[in-house]
Amino acid sequence: MDAYISAIMGLVGVAIGGLASFATAWITHRSQVREKHRELEAAKREKLFSDFIAEATRLYGDALSHQKDDVSDLVLLYALVAQMRLISSRPVVDAAELAMERIVETYLTPNRTLSEIRDLARSGTMNFLLDFGEACREELASERAASSATFAEPRGRENARHPTPSLASAR
Repeated sequence: MDAYISAIMGLVGVAIGGLASFATAWITHRSQVREKHRELEAAKREKLFSDFIAEATRLYGDALSHQKDDVSDLVLLYALVAQMRLISSRPVVDAAELAMERIVETYLTPNRTLSEIRDLARSGTMNFLLDFGEACREELASERAASSATFAEPRGRENARHPTPSLASAR
């Protein structure tokens, strides 16, 4: 009878070891898939922000030298902001909308000469994407911080710190 119990205990030990190995592999794979998904989302946001910056800069440059009432050039910019509404935070969308308003206002002003453009650049007025850039940087940084905090969180007792007795309390 002792041999049967030993054999059953051995089989139970093998089953538990197999389940633990399977669970560890599954959890590891799942966390790797999550991290890959986060990286892809961050890359998608960065590409969207970069596309917006490129298009907004192109349009602002055009607006400085062309006065027009045609909105067809703004369509791509509006599309990029609409995409941002789906995946970005409110401060990023607000900053993008503010940049669009600035471009539209610039289109409605008279054409600028090169000396006027130089004066605008020196005064910092042409830096219309500053708020947008800051909002994007904060969003991406908070996303990275949240991602790294997920993997650095203390879990349970293995990371718990226990107070060490001092010599004063031992007396």
